[in-house]
Amino acid sequence: MTETPTATGVASDRPVAQRNEWLLVVFTATTNLADAVTRVALPLLAASITRSPALVAGVATMLTLPWLVTALHVGVFVDRLNRRSLMVGAEAARLLAVATVVLAGATGSASLALLYVVAAALGVAEVVASIAGVSIIPTAVPKARWQRVTARITVVEHLCNGFLGAPLGGLLVAAGIGLALGISAVVYAAGALLLALLVGDFAVRTPHERRPVHAEIREGLAFLWNDRLLRTMASLIAVMAGCWAAWLAIIPVYAVAPGPLGLDARGYGLVLTALGAGGVLGAALVGPVNRLLGRRWSMFVDIVGTFVLVAVPAALPARPSNGWAVGAAAFAAGVGGTMWTVNSRIIVQSVVPGHLLGRFSAASRLIGWGSAPVAATVAGLLAQIAGFRVAFGFFAVLAAALAYPFLRVVTAAAVARAEPGT
Repeated sequence: MTETPTATGVASDRPVAQRNEWLLVVFTATTNLADAVTRVALPLLAASITRSPALVAGVATMLTLPWLVTALHVGVFVDRLNRRSLMVGAEAARLLAVATVVLAGATGSASLALLYVVAAALGVAEVVASIAGVSIIPTAVPKARWQRVTARITVVEHLCNGFLGAPLGGLLVAAGIGLALGISAVVYAAGALLLALLVGDFAVRTPHERRPVHAEIREGLAFLWNDRLLRTMASLIAVMAGCWAAWLAIIPVYAVAPGPLGLDARGYGLVLTALGAGGVLGAALVGPVNRLLGRRWSMFVDIVGTFVLVAVPAALPARPSNGWAVGAAAFAAGVGGTMWTVNSRIIVQSVVPGHLLGRFSAASRLIGWGSAPVAATVAGLLAQIAGFRVAFGFFAVLAAALAYPFLRVVTAAAVARAEPGT
């Protein structure tokens, strides 16, 4: 079939557009499965080297630190270069990073320092793939299908990163960390091949001549800052992402024996599975809830879920019998996380010009996700010094404080800009 792109790069032939949609969905499934296995394996490998919560949390810090230090420059590249090529390069970098850990494990040379370096490399690759992946949708599928493909991609992210990926990661790690990471490397390679099958023109057509990097970064930041709704959404995400990062950073040491909750690797995997299962349900509910209550209240569910995620382990005594409650809280957070993600992506895709998507997404995620490494570090230190309940409780207070700015700024009129015809 020949390529028939429109002026905006979207394939005008419906079968081509549908092919691109499903390739993106399947790619998301494969790479998120590999990510899930890697995110289970690396912290548990670190926990086998040291039982220090702060040092184990350092793996999560390095996985997320690139959002703070590289996102803005990556956004410029995403708005300059072929977005598919950038995504393929990110998959290749992930493969190389994971293969390095496998080789180190086979030779007995694995260390915390190596895990930190590998985690940082995986984090940079995630920044590139994530920003390019969000930006490629408007040039891969027509606007009429944006919400549908965004919802499908989001549900696949939660399904494969949590519901399927977390227990799969636990099982594979139980069979051998080398085996788990080796399979992840193969899956990353498969993801790169899927991207090569996309049809269309994924080079960026800018309405002006290329300018210095700092000037283009400033343009993306200015667009975010000058839009009250988008600016507030990014600030809310900063706190919520920080709460999630804090939870993910210390949950391996908190949950897995000899940690306070006393779960085994399989039980830990099930807690993460609950997070993914909630995400799957959230993706199924987002359309009906949007129609029934509106996009605004659909997004508010994430604030509630984030609060519950960190409040439950702060409020309940840490013992194996309370593992179900921690899992239920993760489930609630997963529901809200998906509903926010789908709606916020539709708002961004509807409001932000296509040639600015990379830089805007970078600026937004720098603010929104740049808090993650800071929060992971703070959580690790608080758990080390004052205990896990204090660490979780600190972030529960932050999550509860989000209700006021959300209700004040994220109004029904403000989010109506994302509706068809607006």
